[in-house]
Amino acid sequence: MAAPANDSPNNAPRYRAPHWLPGGHTQTIWPWLLRGGAMPAYRRERWTTPDGDFIDLDWIDGPADAPLLVLFHGLEGSSRSHYARNLMRAVRARGWRGVVPHFRGCSGEANRFARAYHSGDSDEIDWILHRLHALAGTAPLHAAGVSLGGNALLKWLGEREHSARGLLASAAAICPPLDLTVAGRALDTGFNRHIYTRYLLSTLKSKALAKINRHPGLFDGPRIHRASTLFEFDDAYTSPAHGFDGAADYWRRASSKPWLRAIRVPTLLLAAANDPFVPSAALPNAAELSTDVHFDCPRQGGHVGFLTDTGQPGWLSQRLFAHCTAPGAASQYHETT
Repeated sequence: MAAPANDSPNNAPRYRAPHWLPGGHTQTIWPWLLRGGAMPAYRRERWTTPDGDFIDLDWIDGPADAPLLVLFHGLEGSSRSHYARNLMRAVRARGWRGVVPHFRGCSGEANRFARAYHSGDSDEIDWILHRLHALAGTAPLHAAGVSLGGNALLKWLGEREHSARGLLASAAAICPPLDLTVAGRALDTGFNRHIYTRYLLSTLKSKALAKINRHPGLFDGPRIHRASTLFEFDDAYTSPAHGFDGAADYWRRASSKPWLRAIRVPTLLLAAANDPFVPSAALPNAAELSTDVHFDCPRQGGHVGFLTDTGQPGWLSQRLFAHCTAPGAASQYHETT
């Protein structure tokens, strides 16, 4: 990767991890244990998808002319996730509008179809953003994605290239896996497998097994039940449910890293160098980025951690708003490792 840079651009706050919270695992787990504080006063809305399914969206309302920030959550996340709560409270405090669309099956109610959602679901992103752009009116629309949601957003940005500029004023991806093969293998080994993957599979498997009762004959229930890694689960359910030829094909085709050079919207790519979900091999070098992508890689932060010295989560929302309000300056490669 490129040589380190010393300062964050656009007067954005530079991240420094708390001295009492060392290491990528503690910086990942501690914010999750805090749960994100009070739940924002969301307004829920249900949309029917073009194929006859549904998604639920949780809104932070504001003035009709206020900027609108959409947040795409991570794997098995929701508007209740700690990062969503913190960001949407910051949206309200700033006088903006905000919305968290739930990927299918993540709002607390099972979706209707055998399919659910996946890391490369850029067509779903496209439909949602077109509809939100119409609702935003003349106000700017900003999009952010966390982890899986960040990967799907980056893939959409690269695929749509110039047309995406007609919808978004800026975009941001926080701790996206980028290369699903590298990130998936990291999650399927060692401490990651026993802690993070086991936790994720507990809900992924139960949702997939429940679909067998509603859609008999489509999936191999015993294989899903036996899955002890994300690869095994994606091979048994995610791939056949979404038209991929096995987990290896899914991980390759759904990765956003090959699309980064095609992005034409001012985009912040924020990834901590000690993220246990995203090894350094998954991160891009300068040649793999378009000039509209600003890569900010603090030395610490874990996976969507970024707590301050006082243990508060405000740094991430400050960083995102700094980017949203000065997106034109994002066209550079920037590392703080």
